[in-house]
Amino acid sequence: MGIGELDREAHVPEGTGVGGAAAGTVAAPRTLAEALRAGGDEALAALLRARPDLLSPVPNDLTQLATRAGTRGSVIRALERLDRFALQTAEALAVAPDPCPYPVLLALLTGDGDHGGPGPGGDSPGDGDSPGDGSRSGRPEVVEAVMSALPRAVGVLREQALVWGDDQRLRLVRTARELLAPTPQHPSPTGLGPSVAEATAGMSPGRLQEIIAAAGLPPTHDPVSAVAALSGLFTDRTRMAALLDTAPPDALAVLDRLVWGPPYGEVTADPAPPVRWLRDRGLLLPVSTRTVVLPREAALHLRGGRAHRTPEPRAPEVVAARDYRPQVVDNAAAGQAYTALATVEELLKSWDQGGPPVLRAGGLAVRDLKRTAAQLDVPEQTAAFWLELVHGAGLLASDGEADERYAPTPAYDDWLDLPPAERWSLLAGSWLAATRTAGVVGTQDGKGRTLAALGPGLDRAQAPEVRRRVLALQATLPPGAAADREALLARLRWDRPLRSGGTLAELREQLAVWTLDEAELLGVTGRGALASPARALLNLPLAEAAPADALEGHDCEPSVAASRAATLLAPLLPEAVDHVLLQADLTAVAPGPLRRPLADALSVLADVESKGGATVYRFTPASVRRALDAGRTASDLHAFLAAHARTPVPQPLAYLIDDVARKHGHLRVGAASAYVRCDDDTVLGEILADRRAAPLGLRRLAPTVLAAQADPAGLLEGLRAMGYAPAAESAEGDVLITRADAYRTPPRTAPAPVLEGPPLPDGTLLKAAVRAIRAGDRAATAVRKEPSSPSPLAAGELPRTSPAETLATVQAAALTGSAVWIGYVNAEGGASQRVIAPVRVEGGFVTGYDHTADEVRTYPLHRITGVAELADEDGA
Repeated sequence: MGIGELDREAHVPEGTGVGGAAAGTVAAPRTLAEALRAGGDEALAALLRARPDLLSPVPNDLTQLATRAGTRGSVIRALERLDRFALQTAEALAVAPDPCPYPVLLALLTGDGDHGGPGPGGDSPGDGDSPGDGSRSGRPEVVEAVMSALPRAVGVLREQALVWGDDQRLRLVRTARELLAPTPQHPSPTGLGPSVAEATAGMSPGRLQEIIAAAGLPPTHDPVSAVAALSGLFTDRTRMAALLDTAPPDALAVLDRLVWGPPYGEVTADPAPPVRWLRDRGLLLPVSTRTVVLPREAALHLRGGRAHRTPEPRAPEVVAARDYRPQVVDNAAAGQAYTALATVEELLKSWDQGGPPVLRAGGLAVRDLKRTAAQLDVPEQTAAFWLELVHGAGLLASDGEADERYAPTPAYDDWLDLPPAERWSLLAGSWLAATRTAGVVGTQDGKGRTLAALGPGLDRAQAPEVRRRVLALQATLPPGAAADREALLARLRWDRPLRSGGTLAELREQLAVWTLDEAELLGVTGRGALASPARALLNLPLAEAAPADALEGHDCEPSVAASRAATLLAPLLPEAVDHVLLQADLTAVAPGPLRRPLADALSVLADVESKGGATVYRFTPASVRRALDAGRTASDLHAFLAAHARTPVPQPLAYLIDDVARKHGHLRVGAASAYVRCDDDTVLGEILADRRAAPLGLRRLAPTVLAAQADPAGLLEGLRAMGYAPAAESAEGDVLITRADAYRTPPRTAPAPVLEGPPLPDGTLLKAAVRAIRAGDRAATAVRKEPSSPSPLAAGELPRTSPAETLATVQAAALTGSAVWIGYVNAEGGASQRVIAPVRVEGGFVTGYDHTADEVRTYPLHRITGVAELADEDGA
């Protein structure tokens, strides 16, 4: 098959990306700006969507957009978002001729078999050589996959303005070529070294003649022809094979070690004979006194023309590890969602009176994290996840006081009033968008400081994108299928190979693993498979497998998606009950989740003993006293239990309530610094005689009053520890009632995600940006009549005319309805060029349709530096 036939069979579909105009219909673009100009608005919008950093700020015209698209930072970001095969295609273009015909690029990715074919320094298309069909290389399936995937990869590179030009002249953006091309310090990702011309740039003419003579080539008259002769030898399969047939076996072993990279090696002043043989014939060229390199053309011959050892045109398939019925998955996820809600409520309720203090550097102390983990009966890392989840949802924050502590926010009370399904959708939505990552808690930052839960330094900008991608890949499987973890991670590595590798690649994989674990904890997945409510929350199809890019450009509002998710989850959650079952052992069993008022009241009257499908509460003297402290009376408690118990109130429980109520308030504690008063002076005498009261510093002031050195809270705690049931009283002598939900922080907003780079633009912004760029480009490229002055305007220079000429020209344009080109300086001193169609000139102002801004505007005449008529063909 000749190159011309290959070009016809494997031709890139034209018009699919920036610069993809059909060959022969328009002149080939000479610059990236021209390629952008030739593309349509859809291609321009796709570029801005794929590279949102180009929109900050909106470029004035396409020339400025092309310049910005070629900056180093922007190109690096674009390369790091390519999938593996698109990146391999860009890497192949970086070591190909510039410009590169499509068949040459295809040959670099498939290999050219055992015969000559195009490659760096090879012949151009149409010379009759064949790049090979891959059958001789023994990899026909890979060749077929590359041939089918390459048009898409080139289309992606064109869409992102990394490649431009038609199929006969594919050009990689210069900055990308510089990043991907080999250098002595950074070899090419393909493992190829510099070309012969690059490696011999500083070599003396005499040394070049020695090399071509040793290689069996005739002498030349100048270094340029010598380099060309050596390159021609290395790219000629027949002559190169004959040369290598004469090589010593040890020399071939040296080439084997260098051929797939890195191509650089160190040599001594007196190298071994095999190395000397290679060096004398130019198969190893010196780059320094002790370093040699295998030239690119020779390496490509040894590789069979391939730029990569293993092209990866196909994404690894995400396979299922287990299959379950969708209903089983949804029920398992709903159970986890219910547990998640219960865990969050238990955590925040325990901090109702104020949580642990905030560290001076921010965050939660290790001992407080351990205490929280023990309270929730979970590992510390899981406790950190729950803390970060409620913090990210805006339900927990610091109070901002002098002795700063953590406490629930007012939003927590609003959250409690929501139905359970809506509470879950709020938590899951916050988790999806959060950049704070609980998985890094306990690790160290770049300065060696340990990262604390709720503290600074936990934001990872990649987290939201990785979470959504992991869940989207799980959604490619049928409902009920749990993805194989290793296959899913392999697909993620293919999606974002991350040229920088190292820490970033490792973090991305860790984020994926944490996502799988956290999704199971939160009820987003059940038994490892994506649940129906989660599909709705992500705006994924519910009844069939979602495409791999289902999350790209989703148009469902987050509130709508959350509502859909809550609607699907609500029937799966257990229905709230309004009763308990009282038992003779001073316990109460809740056969399901309790309704909010009953749950709140019972949590004050009793302590939770065990959790699960049925929650067990235990009544103790301390819990009953807690209810009495909250303002309830013994009769209130008896009536409450009788109203909500499906069983009679056991006699031991009734006795417990009456007994605690009889003692409650018999002692009164107030603030002097603190005092105790009691109508029964014998009780005060017992307290004074008790050794356990010594730390309180009590002394009798009157028969019924004791003064204490402790504060009222410490005195209350000490007396309760001694077995008494004191009540706190106010300065007026009234009993102080304490509520379990008394303390809240001031209103706090949830922490905003810390994203890397600008957010993805929505459709409205894209449409406006495209329109503004096109309008500015029309103004910048409008054809103007030659000025009457002998000196033409320099590029970007504003026209200069006298005020009389300016007025006369715009008045004439207003009468004829034609457009003119003006130079304008605004009030801030910013200069710009504009194309306007004047409709009215009066009072020192000109009003007209501004083609640049695509709207009607009014300009002061004194701020117009000059005016020029447009050429006839563009004057309408």
